[in-house]
Amino acid sequence: MTISGLNQNISGMLQNSNTIAVVGISDKAHRPSYQIALYLKQAGYTLFPVNPNYETVLGMPCYKHLQDIPQPVDIVDVFRRPEEVLPIAEQAIAIGAKVLWLQSGIINHDAARLAQQAGLQVVMDRCIKVEHRLLGLG
Repeated sequence: MTISGLNQNISGMLQNSNTIAVVGISDKAHRPSYQIALYLKQAGYTLFPVNPNYETVLGMPCYKHLQDIPQPVDIVDVFRRPEEVLPIAEQAIAIGAKVLWLQSGIINHDAARLAQQAGLQVVMDRCIKVEHRLLGLG
């Protein structure tokens, strides 16, 4: 896929999505997961923080697992180590997510392949906030 084709694809993903689960979110304001989630919330997305270590993040309930989220999720945005992504991809498939988004520095080809085979779109090693801004959506 060309760069412009990828940008159009990402643009479509972001414009056609309303709900984002942020897996591996931190409650520490200096962490990228917190800052990016805050940006996405301010951009108008409905967020679902996912981290078993917290009760709330950004004033929202924090879920232990993707399956605990009470409504459909469009994008599963992952802030976990590459070796921890495969089970998250399996959970994303199980909940019927449309997109598996692996943040900058996160690459797991097995998880990407599994998600794509199940019909999810996959973005790897790219920051959702950066892409959102580059496309002029925010």
